[in-house]
Amino acid sequence: MARGDADAVKALYSHADDVTLANPFGHAVKGWGDVAAALDYVAGRFRDGEVTEFRNIARYETADLATFLDVEHWRTSVGAGDPSDFELRVSSTYRNEDGEWKLVHRHADPIATFDAEGPIRRTT
Repeated sequence: MARGDADAVKALYSHADDVTLANPFGHAVKGWGDVAAALDYVAGRFRDGEVTEFRNIARYETADLATFLDVEHWRTSVGAGDPSDFELRVSSTYRNEDGEWKLVHRHADPIATFDAEGPIRRTT
C-alpha cells in the first residue's frame, strides 16, 4: 500500500459480502466490491513508502476469529507531498475460511496521541 499498490493487501481479504473497511481517506464501506475500490483509491494516494514498524497492543483469538489492535508506523508520500512519517492505530479482524485466515475487517485512523477533547482536533 505504501508504495501505491493494493494487490498484496487485497490478497489478504475475504471476498465475502460482509467484509468492511474504515480508513482515514473516507467513510466506512462494506462488501468486497466497495472494499476493493477503497483499497485501490488509498493505494493510489501513496508512493515510494514503507511500513517501518508494527507494534501489537492486543490480540484476541478463537478457533474461527482473531482480532488485533496494532500501531503501524509508516513513511510514505501522500499525493504529491514529500515523504513523511505517521502512525496509524489499527484494528483488524481475521476469519478462518476453509482453513485459510482472511481479513474481514480493518479500521485505521491517525489518532495516536492523547487529547482531552477526544476526537475533536482543533485546527485553530
